[in-house]
Amino acid sequence: MEKWIEVLFSEEILNEAAARYHADVSKAKKLGDFENYVFEVQRDGQPFILRLTHSSHRSRQDVEAELQWVNHLHDQGLNVSLVHESSAGRLVEEIPIADTAFFVCLFEKAPGNMVKMDDPLFGPALFEKWGETVGKMHQVTKDYEPGDSRRERWDEEDLLKFNVYLDVDRDREIISVADDLITELKDLPETKESFGLIHSDLHSGNFFYENGEIHVFDFDDSTYHYYASDIAIPLYYPVWGKHRNDSYEVRSRYGEEFLFHFLKGYQKENHLDQEWIKRIPLFLRLRDFVLYTVFHKKWDMANLNEKQAVLVRQIRERILRNELISEISYDKILHRLHQSKSGKTI
Repeated sequence: MEKWIEVLFSEEILNEAAARYHADVSKAKKLGDFENYVFEVQRDGQPFILRLTHSSHRSRQDVEAELQWVNHLHDQGLNVSLVHESSAGRLVEEIPIADTAFFVCLFEKAPGNMVKMDDPLFGPALFEKWGETVGKMHQVTKDYEPGDSRRERWDEEDLLKFNVYLDVDRDREIISVADDLITELKDLPETKESFGLIHSDLHSGNFFYENGEIHVFDFDDSTYHYYASDIAIPLYYPVWGKHRNDSYEVRSRYGEEFLFHFLKGYQKENHLDQEWIKRIPLFLRLRDFVLYTVFHKKWDMANLNEKQAVLVRQIRERILRNELISEISYDKILHRLHQSKSGKTI
């Protein structure tokens, strides 16, 4: 969280936020503070997730639109964390502070546990269920009609203001290439089958796993975007998390195996034309630029710790080499998927 927002946040605000939902924070557990303040709280003896979003990060309309979509997905049978209304009957409560505000909401806590990347469960069966979950989200959202509140489009994202957050001299080449990529993406066709409201950050840290089922949460980055991006991001993070220090060949082999199993599950629930599968590299590249920018926005570049410095250096060097996190033969994967559907041995 930016330091000036940390100054605004206080125990009094947390207590007020919880009171709006009749929640108890006497034993609250802080779960996160990168882009939102997230706490596990209690209500009627059950755990809930209380989230406070600063108005500099999202507008009230943004938050309301997110929560309405989450409850729609829940109504459609998706394993997502239901949003509860406050005692005043609102999904979002607003707590003013200075000339800003915190927007508050309360979620059911997802059952299960996070699957770490070194866990034996982090393998083909999980990847397939992961893809199946994303495919179902896309399928049931195609006919979704938002209310008065509506999420922004991907190209309205603050983190695409590369010249604001990056060093315009040191990163001049990166800014130029990033802007060219945005132009290329904007030229892609937007149809009901290719473009819609997506989670946009469904890595393994944003779901729990229990009894073979995935339970999704953290829709804070949800946006109107190409469905292919919601496939690229799950692909990006396992490769980055497990093999970012390994060779290009190792990253690519792992990415290919992950994507095969992910798409095998995805295709059970939704159809995405092959041309979009082959465009996944565009969205992998976009994720590199977005991560590089968010690092510059959130971290003091002059005072990075060792881990942060390595992450920034690696992603910068990869961008300058025009090297993807994982180079994949999409024709090979599509062929394997076709054989898998026909029952042939792979």
